[in-house]
Amino acid sequence: MAIHIIQWVYTGRTVSPIEPSETMFTLQNGAVNAGAIFFAAALIATLVFGRFVCGWGCHVVSLQDLCAWLLKKMGMTPRPFRSRLLVFVPLVIALYMFVWPTVARWLSKPKDAPLFPQFTNHLITTEFWATFPPVAVAIPFLFICGFVVVYFLGSKGFCTYGCPYGGFFGVLDKAAPGRIRVTDACNECGHCTAVCTSNVIVHREVKEFGMVVDPGCMKCMDCVSVCPNDALYFGFGKPALAAKGKLSRTYSLTWPEEIAAAVVFAASLFAVWDVYQLVPMLMALGIAIVSTYLFMRLVKIVRSGDAAFYRWTLRSAGRMTSAGWLFAAFAVVWLGLNAHSGFIRYYELSGARSFESLKVPDELALAQADPVQWISAADRAAIDSGRHAFGIADRYGLFSNGDALAKLGWFEFLSGDAAAAVSTLERAAASQPAGSRVLSRYYRGVILDRIGRFDEGEASLNAALAERDDLVAAREELGVSLWRQGRRTEAAGAWRDALAQNPDLVMANYFMAGAAAASLDAVEADRYERIADGLAPKEPFFQWMLGVRLNGVGMTQLADKRFQMAIQMDPRFRSRKRQ
Repeated sequence: MAIHIIQWVYTGRTVSPIEPSETMFTLQNGAVNAGAIFFAAALIATLVFGRFVCGWGCHVVSLQDLCAWLLKKMGMTPRPFRSRLLVFVPLVIALYMFVWPTVARWLSKPKDAPLFPQFTNHLITTEFWATFPPVAVAIPFLFICGFVVVYFLGSKGFCTYGCPYGGFFGVLDKAAPGRIRVTDACNECGHCTAVCTSNVIVHREVKEFGMVVDPGCMKCMDCVSVCPNDALYFGFGKPALAAKGKLSRTYSLTWPEEIAAAVVFAASLFAVWDVYQLVPMLMALGIAIVSTYLFMRLVKIVRSGDAAFYRWTLRSAGRMTSAGWLFAAFAVVWLGLNAHSGFIRYYELSGARSFESLKVPDELALAQADPVQWISAADRAAIDSGRHAFGIADRYGLFSNGDALAKLGWFEFLSGDAAAAVSTLERAAASQPAGSRVLSRYYRGVILDRIGRFDEGEASLNAALAERDDLVAAREELGVSLWRQGRRTEAAGAWRDALAQNPDLVMANYFMAGAAAASLDAVEADRYERIADGLAPKEPFFQWMLGVRLNGVGMTQLADKRFQMAIQMDPRFRSRKRQ
């Protein structure tokens, strides 16, 4: 990691992240990166050596081991939480991450389309941190998936109930010939089980099967190192799949409790996953695991006469102790925050669905300050619903969601409240990371131009272009802002730059025609107008929109031609106002 960071700092490029989740980019869009190669190699190696990558190469396992060590230093040995159903969560999430993209493509693509996208080389990157969460998210993630999960669910709690990569490693481990095995020197002393941080009952498994068959075994070799008789070793032989018999296990929950725990886990996961666009999937899994444990533990405390947690008595002879009330208060606050996240997430998703259902094109909506003439009844319902949903999420949320604010600003503009839209888009840009706030600044600049605040619009558009110089729509609109301020030479320069990047911009060609006409260059004006006429869609709404845009910058002759064209295509446009 240090070498990669140093290389990136000094050269501006380095190897793409060696992280299994990067494989999703390979499956979705064909981007072959270092993470995909590493994950493929790790899966193949697991088929031979068993689940050793987790024990020897995973930073989250290292973090959990550190947390367990610290807890033991404080006199608290993490106790494993054992569930029949939740143990399948890692595999389900792994299938969602690494199998579902291909299945979804197969279901949605035409039959003659390739099942996999065309592969491209992405082994080197210049955007080293692009796919990682910001520090404000990374630190809570490490704390929750490390210390909190270990504290409540045991040394490898996240590996057991949250890690999607382990979901595949655990399945492949069953077929691997490489395992922890035993000789006749074993006297079942139990030292191996005592030191196992993967919650494997080693001494019972080697007695029953002659080897460790639990797929949770990470081949860390701790059990081998403490055996007083050197009876344990890592060796090759028959895999766990060939083992006969079934090891009896004890679980923390009854079957009815298992079902309730699965429901709580699913509800918690969907409540916090991507809420505020802050909580990544792995962090959401860690939170959901802890929420499930706390809920089930709280139920047991209420229903039982006696309950304890580590060395603390929570309930004795039917009466809550001080420690019990403290534990219950923590659980209620944690679960309450989960419920609040679910409330916010519901409205974020509701607003997003309304946003996706909009049919009005941006070009039409932005043709003038009040887009009401372009809004259909269906779009009006979606706008009202979306503005209401995002408004609630913004009003009651604990954090700002820049993406949701940007969509709320768009709904406000479509509702005819341009001033509110400008303010909301400014908040959205302030909440979004660099690279994601470009469009918020662009749309804010356009709306400012439409309501006559041209100098502010120019500043917002320049800010967008400072982050993305190739955003030709912003450069085209910058020309409008400059033109309306009387800086016509600069405006023509901006439109010329936009056309240099994309010669097929309809509006930019019309604007250049108007600029040439204003400079009394009839030849150039005619040339640009002919190009624009050839590019403009022969559709009445679009032609009317062109007229509105041209009229808005004072190019009335060109505007009248577009209005007449729209009326010729659809006489009903004769009754529209030429604003």
